[in-house]
Amino acid sequence: MKLLFKQHRMYESEHTQFIKDLKAKNPGIEASQQQGRSLLWDKAPTSLDEQSRQSESRIAQQAYVYQSKS
Repeated sequence: MKLLFKQHRMYESEHTQFIKDLKAKNPGIEASQQQGRSLLWDKAPTSLDEQSRQSESRIAQQAYVYQSKS
C-alpha cells in the first residue's frame, strides 16, 4: 500500500496543471476574481431600522403565482 501511495504522490491532474499555469501567466487573476466577487456578493450591512422597513414593505406572494385572481 505504501508503494502505491509513493508512486502517485507527485501526480497532478490536467485541471490542476492548467490552473497552476494560468496563475503563473496571470499573477493578478486572483485579485481580479476577488474584486469581481466583492461587486456581486459582498454587501454592506444594513441597519436594524432599514431591515424592519424592508420587512414591513414586503408584499406577500400568493400561493400559486401563475394563477390570476380574476
